[in-house]
Amino acid sequence: MDADKLEYFRGILLAQLREHTRHILEGQSAALEYSDDGVKDAVDLSLLDVNREIALRLGEHQSQMVADIDQALLRIKEGSYGTCASCGEPINERRLEAVPTARYDAACQTKIENDLGMDTNSSL
Repeated sequence: MDADKLEYFRGILLAQLREHTRHILEGQSAALEYSDDGVKDAVDLSLLDVNREIALRLGEHQSQMVADIDQALLRIKEGSYGTCASCGEPINERRLEAVPTARYDAACQTKIENDLGMDTNSSL
C-alpha cells in the first residue's frame, strides 16, 4: 500500500480513536452517576444495577475498539497494515474502508468465523 493510502487510513483510525476515547470517558462518568444516592427501594436499586452494568459493558466494548485501533496503528508503523495476517495477501481497500482495523481479508475472516461457529455478519 502506498504512503498516501497509509496516511489516509491512519487519519481514519486516529479519528476513531478520539471518538472511542470520548465514549469511554463518557461511559465512566455515567457509571459513576449510577451510584447509590440513598435510594432504598428494591426496584430503584435493581434499575441502578442494570444501568451500571450497561455502562460498564459499553465501556468494555469501547476499550476493545481502542485496543483494535492501537493494533492497526502499530501495523501501519511496522509496515504490515493492509496485509492479511493469515494468508499474507493484500486486504481489499473497500474492506479497510468499512473496517479500518481489519486484520484479515474477507475470505480468511469468513473461514475464521466459520471455524469458530460465528455469525458471518459480525465485524472484522
